[in-house]
Amino acid sequence: MKTMNRKPNVIVFFTDQQRWDTMEAHGNPLQITPNLDRMARMHTHVYNSFTCQPVCGPARSCLQTGQYATTTGCYTNGIPLADDAKTLAHYFQEDGYNTGYIGKWHLSGVQPHVPEGKRGGYDYWLASELLEFTSDAYDTVLFNDHNDPVKLPGYRVDALTDAAVKYIDTHQDKPFFLFVSYLEPHHQNHIDDYPAPEGYREQYTGKWCPPDLTLEGSSAPQHLGGYFGMVKRLDEAYGRIHDTLKSLHLSDDTIVLFTSDHGNHFKTRNAEYKRSGHESSIRVPTVFTGSSFKGGGQIHELVSLVDLPPTLLDAAGIQVPSTMEGRSILPLINREATDWPKDIFVQISESQNGRAIRTKRWKYGIVAKENTQMPFAETYLESYLYDLEADPYELTNIIESEAHREVIERMRFRMHKRIASIENREVLIEEVPRKKMGQRKAPQQKEYLVSDL
Repeated sequence: MKTMNRKPNVIVFFTDQQRWDTMEAHGNPLQITPNLDRMARMHTHVYNSFTCQPVCGPARSCLQTGQYATTTGCYTNGIPLADDAKTLAHYFQEDGYNTGYIGKWHLSGVQPHVPEGKRGGYDYWLASELLEFTSDAYDTVLFNDHNDPVKLPGYRVDALTDAAVKYIDTHQDKPFFLFVSYLEPHHQNHIDDYPAPEGYREQYTGKWCPPDLTLEGSSAPQHLGGYFGMVKRLDEAYGRIHDTLKSLHLSDDTIVLFTSDHGNHFKTRNAEYKRSGHESSIRVPTVFTGSSFKGGGQIHELVSLVDLPPTLLDAAGIQVPSTMEGRSILPLINREATDWPKDIFVQISESQNGRAIRTKRWKYGIVAKENTQMPFAETYLESYLYDLEADPYELTNIIESEAHREVIERMRFRMHKRIASIENREVLIEEVPRKKMGQRKAPQQKEYLVSDL
């Protein structure tokens, strides 16, 4: 039963490969996420939310620790989280919480089940290292505390949600921290498809398509209907979690974070679905509900994945450790933040070794001169610059524009600062030749340099 004046419960509703513009709040006209949009209006919507690593395993290491992937050491898939790494589970346990994990882990380096010492310290365990390889849309297999296989009935989203509802119902004796990690809307690897629930794909096939997905090589015509159908079922599951909390009189005393590890560019930026610094890879939907987040409104500052763990601890009244490299967004909600960063930093070390800086207006990216899967590189080449105000879907790369030289120089300076502060390194960034590309004249560009950079 509910106990008055205790710490809030905390739930992380974590999806895999979900673009920010699946939400109506971000311009999607198909009304795929009515529950998420409703909660975003009532509670706190982080409008500009970005992953710091658009790859499954590395992003999960960042969300569990509040550190960048070059700090966790999990800079590519397949690298296990260090045995002595402190995760969110450890911090919540130390404060008297029950902790539970359900779904995809991807941080042990061991398949298919995860040894006890590789579970990030979670008490309750019902998970798989790589859910895409131990399950299918209607064949969900996870592993329990004893590493026994557990087959759950129903569509995979529903199966995990059923397990989450059961956990919530049976862990009310003291505050709990529950992390539910879905596979959807990630593709099913062995068939390279997005298997939505029966009848859902057809509702969205041939409907609205984000402008960037019309680029050459896009798999969107084949996959977008299934992808949107998966997102629809996730939204229904999210609604079920809130219905469960309401029925147990836990809504006001439970924080729920909805977010994703990265987005999906449907093979428009490289030969697969992520691993680039573009909005389609790095921008994700993020909503906080409950407790201090009710009525928080829409937050427009730039927020990184590494900011979410300290936010959860802060909201639960737990001291944020100095080892976390992000910062709590509660000062933003309370309108008390005066020094919030004006940019976010993205690392990529799989498929390419790249870095990106994003401000509210500009996106600047660099790629290693020698493209190896290493945590760091000594020399990078300028790769892209996008004016996100004029070109929000990044259709025109203006990195060679002479008219944008001053913007590029300032963004390069920001990049050097971020790499030095986060990676403790100095790197060489080689410029690309500039061309007169017919953009507006340089004096007009200078009008917004101070405010936007």
